[in-house]
Amino acid sequence: GSSTMPHKVNPIDFENSEGNLGLANAMLRHLAEKLPISRWQRDLTDSTVLRNMGVGFGYSLLAYESCLRGLSKLEANPAALAADLDASWDVLAEPVQTVMRRYGIANPYEQLKELTRGKGGITPQALHGFIDGLAIPAAEKTRLKAMTPASYIGVAAELARQI
Repeated sequence: GSSTMPHKVNPIDFENSEGNLGLANAMLRHLAEKLPISRWQRDLTDSTVLRNMGVGFGYSLLAYESCLRGLSKLEANPAALAADLDASWDVLAEPVQTVMRRYGIANPYEQLKELTRGKGGITPQALHGFIDGLAIPAAEKTRLKAMTPASYIGVAAELARQI
């Protein structure tokens, strides 16, 4: 925890990982710069540098283990994530903009920027009203208005699993 804020939990494992990766990168970067270049045939600095290669890999291993330890402590809150997503109707600006472009509507980005950047975010009613005002086929309007943030994002999650 924090020394002055008892409610705060420090991400100590991630901080340790970051520090160890910094050291590992510095050491291994030096190896990458030093070893390909030898000043003369009997340059003995290479042997000194090579003896420390294990140290660089050791710092890397410590970093990866700390990161994995930190990740193992994380716990998702599906209910909070779903609530955040359900309140994020602005994510549907992307498919609306794509349809607007398909039908040659002028300045789709600018129109949606004006709609989505207002105070308090965008509501389903505001988005549906915007869609109703577009000069696109009724079938497209119906398809766009049937989308929800969860249904639109859900396809992305499925596609990511296929990779």
